[in-house]
Amino acid sequence: MKHLLIATLLAALPLTPALGADWNDPQEPFALFGNTYYVGVRGLSAVLITSPAGHILIDGGSPESAVQIVRHIGQLGFKIGDVKYILNSHEHFDHAGGIAELQRLSGATVLASVHGEQVLRTGATSKGDPQYTNLPPTTATVANTRAVKDGEIIKLGPLSVTAHYTPGHAQGGTSWTWRSSEGGKTAAMVYADSLNAFSAGPFRYSANTTYPQVRAELEKSIATVAAFDCDVLVSAHPEGSDLWERLARQPTLGNAAFIDRNACRDYANAARDRLARKLAAEAAQQ
Repeated sequence: MKHLLIATLLAALPLTPALGADWNDPQEPFALFGNTYYVGVRGLSAVLITSPAGHILIDGGSPESAVQIVRHIGQLGFKIGDVKYILNSHEHFDHAGGIAELQRLSGATVLASVHGEQVLRTGATSKGDPQYTNLPPTTATVANTRAVKDGEIIKLGPLSVTAHYTPGHAQGGTSWTWRSSEGGKTAAMVYADSLNAFSAGPFRYSANTTYPQVRAELEKSIATVAAFDCDVLVSAHPEGSDLWERLARQPTLGNAAFIDRNACRDYANAARDRLARKLAAEAAQQ
């Protein structure tokens, strides 16, 4: 019943994006499971995966998020200079806007999908983006980038993180999976990209000339996330994966509070419902 309620609430969110004034509200960093930590701000996720060989950071929030992410990494006893890779979920400014500064401070290699890497490297917003008319036309260019293939495994010492292309919300969408262990138990960790069918201006998910495969790609991405081996889910916007409710239970349950084998399926089902609503709204406008 709880999972159905979450999916229903998420699917009921508006069909157009809101630029959250509170996205960068402060949020103390915290452990998720084993060597994985939440280091993002209140409304924009960022996750740190640590190892003696160096660390991997997923996402950089908005340009305003970078200073908090650096501080959070320090609060946990780690150093931004030990971050060797920065991975990106997708190229929108609220998830990639802080990466240029984080890369400058760390010297890390920035990894993204082929399309996402092009946007990060050039700073030019793609005209095929579903939210193109509402996005800044250019953003800060990012140094030391590299494109990863779908299914590529990023290795750093004992760490292995796998890239999964999940486009549709943005053309360069990528979700990331890895494993973390504590107390003799290993958890399948998922950082899921946004799967929401958001658009702006004349863009349509039902038929589009600038990104004609958008509907098919988003449907495939939703199915990909639903099928993940998934114990602990963090979504690009933390409320999308019920993260704050889980955090509230952490003092009682420990990091087991973040484990939910249904989380990825619930997240995907909410996205599937949202896409259906979006297509129905577009049909009504014809």
